[in-house]
Amino acid sequence: MTTTISMTVNGKAVSANVDSRMLLVQFIREHLELTGTHVGCDTAQCGACTIHMDGKAVKSCSFLAVQAEGCSITTIEGISAGDKMHPMQEAFRECHGLQCGFCTPGMVMSAIDMLNENPNPTEAEIREGLEGNICRCTGYHNIVRAVQRAATA
Repeated sequence: MTTTISMTVNGKAVSANVDSRMLLVQFIREHLELTGTHVGCDTAQCGACTIHMDGKAVKSCSFLAVQAEGCSITTIEGISAGDKMHPMQEAFRECHGLQCGFCTPGMVMSAIDMLNENPNPTEAEIREGLEGNICRCTGYHNIVRAVQRAATA
């Protein structure tokens, strides 16, 4: 069964006919070709698919595309201002908060949401706030430093 959905993605109105069982992450990657949102686990455990829905960080593998009807979605591609990186992206670059980069979009999106809720988190609060995002490469130290730097930016 197909359903017509409409939403705003990265500031642009989009509409499409989708299978009513399609995951939001699939819609973002396959229909909109915004491949910065990654599929890591399909079980909402790793955080690689994290986006902002109506201003809050959510794991897009845990939502059907039809559940985003009328919502405002921001993906990693939508946080920069043209060629100027978002302060969180810049902090990840400056602090070497990534290695392979697979988890980075989800980490960045979660970290932005965390700082929106708590603009001056402690190291422990940052670690707890990123608990739902898995990085298999960095050991998290530089990711925490990046979030601390972005908080001061």
